[in-house]
Amino acid sequence: MSFVAPALLAADFTRLGEALAVIKDAGARMVHIDVADGHFVPELTLGQPVIASLRRATDLVLDVHLLIERPERYIPDFVRAGADRLSVHAEATPQLHRALVLIREHGAKAGVVLNPGTSVDSVAELLPDVDFLGILCVDPAGNGGLRTPEFITRSKAKVRAAAESRLHRRLEFAIQAEGGIGFENLEELVLAGADILITDSTIFDKNSLDESSPESRLRRMMRLASQAGQTSNV
Repeated sequence: MSFVAPALLAADFTRLGEALAVIKDAGARMVHIDVADGHFVPELTLGQPVIASLRRATDLVLDVHLLIERPERYIPDFVRAGADRLSVHAEATPQLHRALVLIREHGAKAGVVLNPGTSVDSVAELLPDVDFLGILCVDPAGNGGLRTPEFITRSKAKVRAAAESRLHRRLEFAIQAEGGIGFENLEELVLAGADILITDSTIFDKNSLDESSPESRLRRMMRLASQAGQTSNV
């Protein structure tokens, strides 16, 4: 069954405790946290101390996505800070296998994330070693800060390719789609094979035309993902 995990970076950073409560009260079990270093991607976000604070504040599963160069240098620190699931980018290190081994050695679930221009085939040899494969559905560099990055339509075909590879090779990794995901494309991604949908501004966007509460929007999205998962034939 597919499920939704909100991205915390879309929330008001002065009210993170309230955002965690919204996620918990809606019935979600995981929160997604992007960690960017200002080099691998232009944005600079939070680090290990904030992860540790979040760990103390919630029992939600902390899904930490490292958008940083040479992530293997910091993997032990992020797991110790409280990450339950830790993902690294295939493009960010020449030591991808070692990074995945480190994550698992330190007790977290290991994931690899692919940028829009990176194919599923490029990490085929490592798929038996991952707990989940992340498909980034937007440009990680954004749009110069001018607007929300647009969903890349061909991401759906990439999710389907990952699902077909998993099926044919009899592997068990989860497929996680991230970026630009909303009510308009969630169902198609689930039908393509996505198990986990990382949503951002759809839930916490202050400028949304949807006047319902963030909790209400999250509940609706969770129901949609669940219903679509029940009809998926992937």
